[in-house]
Amino acid sequence: MNKSAALYCRLSKDDLSFGESSSISTQKMILRKYAQMKNWNIYDIYVDDGWSGANFDRPGFKRMIADIEAGHISIVAVKDFFGL
Repeated sequence: MNKSAALYCRLSKDDLSFGESSSISTQKMILRKYAQMKNWNIYDIYVDDGWSGANFDRPGFKRMIADIEAGHISIVAVKDFFGL
């Protein structure tokens, strides 16, 4: 059975680039490759660029939790969990 995955990316401070930070872009690339290697279907990619990790009051995180609670997601992938 293929798992439906949420890919979650977060960076607490801007890396001074315009638009999406390069760290977020790199996280997305790594997580997409990992999901493909594991044969997971990517339900969505959730991003909180520039948000503190000190609490869960982040828009991307809240949206991801809502999708988990709705039963759309069976696994969450975060780059730091994999030590990549």
